[in-house]
Amino acid sequence: MPWYLHLALKQLFPTGKRWPFFTLISVLGVALGVTLLMVSTGVMGGFGREIRRMIVETQGDVQVRSPGFLRHAERLATDLEELPAVVGATPFAEGVVMIEYERKPAYPAIRGVDVNRINRVIPLDTYVRVGSLEDLDDDGVILSAELAHSLGVRVGGRVQVYSPLVLEQLKRDEIMLPRVLEVVGLMQIGHQELDSSVAIVTLRRMQELYGLGDEVHGIQIKLRPGLDADAGTREINAVLPDLAPRAQARSWMDSNQEFLFVLQLEKNLIFFLLVFIVVVAAFSVMSSLLIAVVRKTREIGLLGAIGARPWQVAACFCAQGWLIGVVGTVVGLG
Repeated sequence: MPWYLHLALKQLFPTGKRWPFFTLISVLGVALGVTLLMVSTGVMGGFGREIRRMIVETQGDVQVRSPGFLRHAERLATDLEELPAVVGATPFAEGVVMIEYERKPAYPAIRGVDVNRINRVIPLDTYVRVGSLEDLDDDGVILSAELAHSLGVRVGGRVQVYSPLVLEQLKRDEIMLPRVLEVVGLMQIGHQELDSSVAIVTLRRMQELYGLGDEVHGIQIKLRPGLDADAGTREINAVLPDLAPRAQARSWMDSNQEFLFVLQLEKNLIFFLLVFIVVVAAFSVMSSLLIAVVRKTREIGLLGAIGARPWQVAACFCAQGWLIGVVGTVVGLG
């Protein structure tokens, strides 16, 4: 071992002291900075991953929509499932309704799903905590858990559903009675907003509530595992002009671009701020080494007098900083 490295170790760990105060504080400063950086980055990365998983599992990998409505949705979904990139496709319709139970109103988002196809794209049955998706028919509804709690309704209760179509009927001096649906299940996704404002009905019931006839708002698609969403979207868009001329496919990333941008911006900002903690720790180590240099001026002069070169003397103190940084980083990662 070169003499300057041996001297650096002796100064960091003097004889008779396992962990001198200067060495311990310097290593802990770097370790705490690295720990905070790794933990915060890991937490934000895990949070972002869970958000992305939740988006895919509730919206599908790709959605096909049209400026108006999509007709012949069942046939279109079947044709899309024949593509090599597609595993499953299911039509859907969505909107907003008023749900009333014992004079308690709520205004959730409502989605009509094809019960026979939905699990090919979205694992909806895994989110149903009470009741069963198999019990959902045209006279039933599945409510999110917090929504049901706010209304005070349980499985087996009956709620009244008012759709915006009531207003259209009133304009023509007609009266449309609310639909009475039985709560057949409660679902919990794990997202506060979704768990407090979502209702699921069959596609036929949703088409009736909104007067859609046989039309739908879009088709949700699940891609082959491992396939990039953008690549799958391009493959679907290549055949859509022949299947539905005005329709267009968008990946989940394109549909949630603004939200994902904010999420990534927050992650980068936290990473940027925590990097400064590591920089501060590095400056504190440098300050301690500069003080050590000033205190050891005579020793440095003695080393020069016996033939030590300037770079060897500098390497002695640089090695101390390097060892503190390496040990602190390893401890912080651990």
